[in-house]
Order: sequence, then C-alpha cells, then structure tokens
Amino acid sequence: MEKRVLVLNLDHSPVAVVTVQKAMVLTFLEKVSCLSFYESHCIRTVDRVYKYPAVIRLNEYKNIPFRGVLLNRNNLFKRDGGECQYCGSRKNLTIDHVVPRSKGGKTNWTNLITACHRCNVAKGDKTPEQSGLVLRSKPFKPSLSFFLAEYAERQAEEWLPFLGVKAC
Repeated sequence: MEKRVLVLNLDHSPVAVVTVQKAMVLTFLEKVSCLSFYESHCIRTVDRVYKYPAVIRLNEYKNIPFRGVLLNRNNLFKRDGGECQYCGSRKNLTIDHVVPRSKGGKTNWTNLITACHRCNVAKGDKTPEQSGLVLRSKPFKPSLSFFLAEYAERQAEEWLPFLGVKAC
C-alpha cells in the first residue's frame, strides 16, 4: 500500500494527504466518502476485494485553521522548478532577494527566488533591472493545492480534477 490518498473537506478544499490504511479506516467508520479510486490497484482480503481509494471527502465539515505553505529552501526550490529564475541553470542554486534587503526588500514568497551562484553574484546588491537581469517568472506565494498538484502530476493523476488542475 504505497499510494497516498487525498483528503478533501466537505467543501472540496484539500485538507491532508493520508495513507491508504488511514483512508480505509475512515471509510469503514463512515467518516468519509470515496470520490475517486486508483483503477490499477485493489486491496484483497481472504473473502473480499476493495477498491483502492485515491480521493476521499469528509462527511462533516471540519473547521481547520489556515496553514499556509512554509517558506523554506526546499519549498522555494519546488516552486521555482529547481532552476535559476534568471538563466535557467540547475547547478549551484542559491536563494536571492529580488529587492535586496539593504534596499528594503522583505523575506517573503513574493521577494525570494531561486538563482544560480553566478547570477546571484552578478546581481549583487541591486534590483534585477539595475543589474540587467530579467526574471523568467514572477515570484508568487504558492498554495497547498499548488504542491499537491505537483505531486499528483507525478504520482496520482486521479487527484487532478479535485485540485482544479488539468492533466497534461
């Protein structure tokens, strides 16, 4: 049971990702409804065969306090696709403040990007415009759905319709 299961709140907003074992327990306790299944997998017991859940929805709305995505090096690299936002290189990556801290730039999602060491040194203590560099994409604050969709594209295409993302 290596696949993961997406858990949605009653309003279809993503809440968590759980193991198949946890999803089956919640299903048997009638706390969730299965919305989608993995077609190529099943769970076999001595006398029954169960469909392998991919997406489940809670039967009661749970008020879960908003938890934003943590701003850390790993998540920043994931957001930027593991490449320099100036030249596209995938080697010697660092983190760069678009507006330098010395010029009033904040340490937040919309001011941090992934940059290779060479571009970061070339930019120095200037803005990209002052140093003649052009950003490949504008930095943004990702949502939980953004990271779940990235996982779903690699591991669980059954999740994509529930995350508001079209399959490639």
